[in-house]
This record gives sequence, structure tokens and C-alpha cells, in this order.
Amino acid sequence: MREVTRTVYLFDELSDKAKETARDWFREGVGTDDWYEAIYEDAAKIGEILGIKFKQRPVQTVGGTTRYEPAILFTGFSSQGDGACFEGSYSYAKGCAVALKAYAPQDEKLAQIAADLVALQKANGYKLTATVKHSGHYYHSGSTDIEVCKGDDYAPADLEQELKDILRRFMDWIYRLLESEYEYLISEESVDENIRCNEYEFEEDGRRTRF
Repeated sequence: MREVTRTVYLFDELSDKAKETARDWFREGVGTDDWYEAIYEDAAKIGEILGIKFKQRPVQTVGGTTRYEPAILFTGFSSQGDGACFEGSYSYAKGCAVALKAYAPQDEKLAQIAADLVALQKANGYKLTATVKHSGHYYHSGSTDIEVCKGDDYAPADLEQELKDILRRFMDWIYRLLESEYEYLISEESVDENIRCNEYEFEEDGRRTRF
């Protein structure tokens, strides 16, 4: 038997070059967990205010149980075709513009989406409904089939397109929120904070210590 002594380093004890190696290691793990859950919850709440009900999809947990989350689909964040979409349904939600202003008073894009939905519904007797399904191989807002009805009949093509455009703007809003959160998580500030809080240990060159 022999005893081996190794020297390990906390993040702030590393050289600048080694810190970059440590940051790269940490960033590789970002995106492998459910970092987007809070965004999904926020989007579901706002969708509810707007009259959008997300389909729920089952997700298997590590422990073998099943949980459900909103059917929001996305890829990102640097390739052609990246984006977000959702599956679900839409119908008029009375008072949505006022409720949204109370929930997200600083978000002008959401306020405009709500205003456009109200105006379109008012002009059509508040009878517009829609169902949204994913289609194709991508997950951007255009990769959706949206069926629009006015009462018991299908909506005219121009009216259908107008509602489609508004709903897809909400999908694009969700994508921008996901992108912003991801960029923060991989930022130097966030990465350094997480490494320090978890007291990870490293080799001198910044590689994660393995025992």
C-alpha cells in the first residue's frame, strides 16, 4: 500500500488561464438540468392571463416518477432554425390586458400582444379560438400548425393569419426569455458565483478534481 498526496485548488487560487478551464467545465453542464423550469412557469402564467392554455406533457424524473410541464419546445441558441413554440389552445380571456399590466407592468412587448388580442377579439365578437400543434423538425414559432375558428366555423384566411401572427409573437417572446436566462447562466459572473458557492476543487491547470 502507498499513500499519495495531491494538492487541490479552490477557484480563487487558480491562475487566470486555469480559471478559464474551470469555467469551460462548468458551462458544459449548463443545459443538462432543468434550468428552464422557472421560465416555463412564468410563460404558463402569462399564457393563462392571455387566454392561452398550454398542453401538458409528461416528463420522466431521475427517480423514476412522472411529472408534467407545459408543452413548450425550443432549441438554442446560436443555430439557424433555433426558436421556441408551444402546443395548446387559445380563447378570449376577459380583462387580459389589465391583468397582464398588473403582472408584468414593464414589458411593452407583452402589453402589445395583449392589446392586439383584445382588439382582434372585439372586432369579431369575442368568438375567436385557436388550437396550436407543433409541426416539422424545428421548434421555432413558424414550425406550428394553428387552426383558427370563429364560433362554430373556420375563420377567413386573413383573420386566421392575423391571430397566428399574434400567437407566434408570444412564442418568440418565450424564446427571448429563454435565451436571456441561458446567457446569464453561462456568463462569467454567474459561473464564478456558482463555482465558489459549491466550493468545487480543481487541479492546478483548472481541470475538475477527480478522486
